[in-house]
Amino acid sequence: MTITTAEHNDILRANHAGVTPIVLIHGLWLPGSSWLPWRGYLEELGYATLAPGWPGVPDSVAEARDRPETLAGRGLSDVTEHYAAVIRALDRKPVLVGHSLGGLVAQRLAGEGLAAATVALAPSPFRGVLPLSVPALRASAPVLTGRTGRHGTVMLTEPQFRYVFGNALPAAESTELYQQLCIPGPARPLLQSFTATLNPLTEARVDTGRPDRGPLLVVGGERDNAVPWPLAHAAYRRQAANPNRTEIALAPGRGHSLAADHGWREVADNALAFLTECGVRP
Repeated sequence: MTITTAEHNDILRANHAGVTPIVLIHGLWLPGSSWLPWRGYLEELGYATLAPGWPGVPDSVAEARDRPETLAGRGLSDVTEHYAAVIRALDRKPVLVGHSLGGLVAQRLAGEGLAAATVALAPSPFRGVLPLSVPALRASAPVLTGRTGRHGTVMLTEPQFRYVFGNALPAAESTELYQQLCIPGPARPLLQSFTATLNPLTEARVDTGRPDRGPLLVVGGERDNAVPWPLAHAAYRRQAANPNRTEIALAPGRGHSLAADHGWREVADNALAFLTECGVRP
């Protein structure tokens, strides 16, 4: 996978800093720029941060909306391999923080031994994570019932965005997030995630038993439609037998936007508290 100029510069900056890097992995329908508040906060605390985009995702929201074809056809292995290339270019093993499908990718990377610690925020399901609920299926309906096929892209309408991301937010904030951050997303990764248990050859699988996986925190939103609490808890149960520390936390009253909305700081602080307890510091 090709590392972009911006990603290359972030790698050089992180290596030069000589501190623990944190790689932030976005999910479907949100860009890497959705992590900007996290990056500023984490760097104030002494970490180096990187927020690579998925392969093919343009630098700006406007460009992503104008050129959705650049994202078409990408699958989970494409996304995972891109982040793995970035991680292997770092001098230090990083902390991984992933949201939604990015949370699934983060767990895949941790299962390859590439993480010092991992925080999976509302992670999309992988093979063996059940049950799929009606809200989760409805949140995925723009892809599951779309006409673009597995190799196309899907852009949420504002009402769809509100159901998937903004249901726990005031309407005005949901609209603002939609206007500022929502981008088209490739259909294939979501289809891979939600059909994982039906497909023994799926790319949506995680090595949950790897002994060098590192500590893992799973965070689920109480009001999340896209990844309801039972799905987040099922991911935790699949990971809990790993010899490394594994924990789960409920974010009360929060929806799927928990990494990008006005309450992001509380989520970040809880993640940082977990890292500190695990002995991970800048």
